[in-house]
Amino acid sequence: MSAVLSFPLDSPVLEQPLAGALLEARFQPPTDFISIRGVRLPRAELVDRSLFAPEQRERLHQKLLAASPFPHLVLENIFHPTLLELVAEEFDMLPDGGWADIKTEYESTRRSVLGVALGPASQLYFDIIHSGWFIDWLSSLSGVDYLLPDPKLFGGGLHESRTGATFAVHRDFNRHRHLGLKNEMVFITYLNKGWDPAWGSGLELWDKKQDRCVTTVQPEFGRTILLPHGPASYHGHTRPLQAPDGRPRRSVAAYYYTSPLAGKQHGDESASVFMKTHRVDRVKAVARMLTPPVVWLLARKVSGRA
Repeated sequence: MSAVLSFPLDSPVLEQPLAGALLEARFQPPTDFISIRGVRLPRAELVDRSLFAPEQRERLHQKLLAASPFPHLVLENIFHPTLLELVAEEFDMLPDGGWADIKTEYESTRRSVLGVALGPASQLYFDIIHSGWFIDWLSSLSGVDYLLPDPKLFGGGLHESRTGATFAVHRDFNRHRHLGLKNEMVFITYLNKGWDPAWGSGLELWDKKQDRCVTTVQPEFGRTILLPHGPASYHGHTRPLQAPDGRPRRSVAAYYYTSPLAGKQHGDESASVFMKTHRVDRVKAVARMLTPPVVWLLARKVSGRA
């Protein structure tokens, strides 16, 4: 089961009622709830709407910029707790072939494999954070326009650390291995109820120049961190995980990217190419080919068509 959440924050309205009892039985307008394994989730409460108000966006943007040792933002309870509880359940439902175990001298962790079929709650979480309205919110918080999601979740997805696991201090990758897009940030939500800092495995944010940890973010249930990628964004969890009951440390993560061509003028490359055109348009095309680009752009600005 997969639930796609590509709608805006307000529920859609059915403008014209369907005629006929048969049609009414076969097609019903969307309800106000989403049901997963018998649990009803109020659709309007999946995300904390208050954080999307213009004044909140600006407040959070300033908070991100002021954070130490480098820009980042920690948020509490963005998502409905029942949704996250259902996501946490699905770690145990993912088959063995859906996990990649990573063990090196620098890290010990496991992640869901690229493009794996996720459980319905996990897929719903990622559908939310990959939707246009949510990405627009992330852009307003980070100041980075034209953000792109990665539905296959390279480097992201379901993350789990087990007893003794560590992750040496590092910066994340600069570019997506397959797409070549620039990595701009990672968005992580933690799923660990009643986390005790004495168990280790807190996310450490390091100051490279001073060679020390400045801030530790504990992976408590419902806590989310937005971590922009940059030359100073060193982080890791160096204290081995030692929970007394052997519980794992779990989170869900997604990276966001930008294209090197984003926001730039692309001329005819961003327009449809028609098989048959009018003569006047063919003359214009020839004139453009013969005119220096700077002159052509200036002419378009003067004519108000830039």
